[in-house]
Formats: sequence, C-alpha cells, structure tokens
Amino acid sequence: MAAMSYLSVIERYHEYEHLVHELLESILIGVGDINLFEQPISAKIFEDMAISYPFVELIYLLDQQGMQICPNISVINQQVKLMACGHHADRSQRPYFTQLTAIDTVHITRPYLSNSGGGLCLSASQMIKSASGQVVIVVIDVNLTRLIEFMMGDSARRKMSPFFKSIYAAIVLCLFVLVSVLMWTVIRDIYTLFSQISATHDPLQPFGIIIFLTLALAIFDLGKTILEEEVLMHKDIFRHSSTRRTITRFISTILIAISIEALLTMFKASLGEKQYIEPAILMMLAVVGLLVGLGIYVYLGAKAELLLTQTQAGKHTRRVQTKSDIGD
Repeated sequence: MAAMSYLSVIERYHEYEHLVHELLESILIGVGDINLFEQPISAKIFEDMAISYPFVELIYLLDQQGMQICPNISVINQQVKLMACGHHADRSQRPYFTQLTAIDTVHITRPYLSNSGGGLCLSASQMIKSASGQVVIVVIDVNLTRLIEFMMGDSARRKMSPFFKSIYAAIVLCLFVLVSVLMWTVIRDIYTLFSQISATHDPLQPFGIIIFLTLALAIFDLGKTILEEEVLMHKDIFRHSSTRRTITRFISTILIAISIEALLTMFKASLGEKQYIEPAILMMLAVVGLLVGLGIYVYLGAKAELLLTQTQAGKHTRRVQTKSDIGD
C-alpha cells in the first residue's frame, strides 16, 4: 500500500486521459473570470474548489507576455493561501503559455515533475478576456497522483492506508517471531542429534528437523510476501494483475511447503514406515492439482486483462480519431 509509483500514475493517466482533460476543462470554466483574482481574491470560490477538487495545488494568472501578474493561490489541503512566491515570474517559455492559440481555448500539458512539489503534475491553461478587453491566461497546476486517486474513487482508501499498513506490519512481525521460535527448535534438535550421534537414536529424527525447517521457510515466505505486497509496494487493487500476483506468490509458498512435506513423507515410507505411503501419494496429487489450478488461473487472468487492455486502447483510439475528424 505504498504510494503510487510514477509508472503506475503515467499508465493510469493514459487510460483516463480523455476524462482527465474534460475534468480540467470544466474546472477552468469555473474560474475563467478575471474578477475572481482581484484583490481581495474571491476566497469562497477557491475554498469550494479546494473541497471539491483536492488535487488542485496552484492557480495563477499570466499576461499576454507570459509574466505572472498575481501571487500563487495555493489550495492545498482544502485551505486557500496567497503565497509570496511566483508574482512577476517569467512563464513565457512554459508549454501552458506557448501552446495557447486563441481566446477561450484550453491547453493541458503532458505530465511533468513539479518544481514546487516534486511529484508528477499537470498544468491546464485557458486564455480569457475581461469585460474591459484585458486578455489574461488562467493556469491551474494539479497533482497527478491525487487526481488519478480522485477519479478512481480511491482517496478515502488512501487515507486508511497507514492503519492498514500498521495491521499488516504487526501480523508480519508475529510471523517472523514464529519463524524465530521454529529456528530455535531446529538448532536445539540439531544439537541434540549430534550429541547423540554415537548412541542409539531414531533414524527418522532428522526428518522432524526438516519439517520444522520447512514450516519456518513457508511462514517466512508468507510474511515476506505480505510485507512486500501490503506494506512496501504499491498495490493497485483496480488491476487484476496485482491481485493475481499476490495470489500466485501465496499459492507458490503453499506449493513449496506441501512438495517438501510430500517428499519427506515418501522418504519415511521408503524407510519402512508403510503407513506414510498413502498420505505421500495424496500430497503429491494435491501438489499437481494446485499447479494445474494455478496455471489455469494465471492463464485466464492474463487473457482477461489483455482483452480489457485492448478494449480500453480501442476506445482511446476511437476518441482520438473522433477528435481528428472534428478538427478536420
């Protein structure tokens, strides 16, 4: 449940690019009035925007030469503040200025790293004309990660992430403590085994040690999987591949443990413990069944996700073609 990686954010942006642009265009329409920026600024409008659109970070105005003609209006954390920086800054080389062509047109940049926040962001700009004939450019900077979370309805879940992480971390800690106990048992049994090497001892005793080692390996691998998937890594619950990866790793851990136990049981049977033959065969069959089931699950899951990706790509291509036809 770590923060979304830049790669995940960019992938999601390309999936929802059309919707992102429509949303930003609607926000620009809402603030496309130069009177809102006169001193004192219309704080109520921007406060409502901060509540409704928590991904908006900065709003400011440029003149026709690309010079910023008002301080940065920060709307971070649902609070509106006038920042001292930004006023009279030269923005004439920025794409949100250079690529605007006419009054009331809107330009939205490609994702880029913000100089202020350091994260991925977008800038949307619109050229407007006041009643007195003054032409200005309204620019909005948005945090792309929060925008994607907002559009996917994931903001509330992200707020609960620290709580979820702490629970998973506590579970992993308990699992690792259990592994330590098992390893201590293994070390003690190995010491006992070597101390009785000259005396008469049970030939099956080493198998008990291996069983404890196997359990320690399986539990450690399970704890490691939970730690990586739920605490350290970003897990996109909206993608089938993320869930499929977690299930695959979990089933793989079980497969390894059962396979080793089946081999140990088979070895016991070969040493004369005939009562272990049937359990060994059943465990081997269980391993084969799990492998076949896992293979079918991975294959069908990957195929379904491929079809979904192709469908989304087809929709995006049709939207681009429609825009091209309208432009022509």
